[in-house]
Amino acid sequence: MREGKFISNNIDRWKEYQEETDNPDEQADRFIHLIDDLSYAKTFYPQSKTTRYINGLAAKQFGYLYQNEKHQYGRLITFWRYELPLLFAKYHRIYLFTMCFFILSVLIGVFSSMHDGSVVRSIMGDAYVDMTEDNIQKGDPFGVYKQGNEFGMFVNIAANNIRVALMTFVMGILACIGTLYMLFSNGIMLGCFQYYFFSKGLGWQSVLVIWIHGTLEISAIVIAGTAGIILGNAYLFPGTYSRIESLRIGAKDSVKVIFGLIPFFLLAAFFEGFVTRHTEMPVWLSILILVASAATIIWYFIVYPILLKKSGIQIQKGKVIFPDA
Repeated sequence: MREGKFISNNIDRWKEYQEETDNPDEQADRFIHLIDDLSYAKTFYPQSKTTRYINGLAAKQFGYLYQNEKHQYGRLITFWRYELPLLFAKYHRIYLFTMCFFILSVLIGVFSSMHDGSVVRSIMGDAYVDMTEDNIQKGDPFGVYKQGNEFGMFVNIAANNIRVALMTFVMGILACIGTLYMLFSNGIMLGCFQYYFFSKGLGWQSVLVIWIHGTLEISAIVIAGTAGIILGNAYLFPGTYSRIESLRIGAKDSVKVIFGLIPFFLLAAFFEGFVTRHTEMPVWLSILILVASAATIIWYFIVYPILLKKSGIQIQKGKVIFPDA
């Protein structure tokens, strides 16, 4: 193809590419097309001004892509460092209510198990109880955590935990009743589960083993319940907003909370799949993981949000607004 024909076929598109776009997909498409054009031009017109022109356009487009990538990376840092903690500070009262409700559910599970031995089997299932009792007889009461491949367990557990969290959250749209039911049923189950091991004389041993992953897992489920209550409250109590607008704001906030929980579920699944199975680990190491996990939850979701709120830092349209010095 003659150079003049090549230019006339593409000049309109090149002029369009000179204008910046905020769409990352379009930026990527432009860059790919320019690389194709540049490759053709370098092959047939290596010393041409056209080749230098296309090269300049491609370099400029690459710069847009790089800036957009840096922006997205910076946006994630802003989310984890400021946006999510400040958002959670806004809903600390709901979190307190959710946590108290869950603890009450656990205590009901413990109380019910203490006064009726059949409750444990009805909640945990005969198969699980029989398997655990068989493991106790073998001298390995927590052998269930040693079954299967580590990575396979990690994937299955992570998927299940995220599924439970999403159900707990989404059911908040049912006037909060669905979320409260999920928290209540999980609390009852936890209470029966923990009482069962204490009744077998394995209480503290179970704490040192099971709560290696349970600290993050249970905390994240309670926080998912908080997201569900946020969603339900937004619909039930719209305040000065229309009900639809209030629901939109509540949904946006609660989805951010759920998104923020994903790393905690993944870490909990990692502990359950790769660490909990080592029931022979030193006591000090189990305690260290437990304390570190609890401290992380308390710091990130309670203490740090309060400190950020008191500092006067705000988030507006995804940007951090620092108070005037």
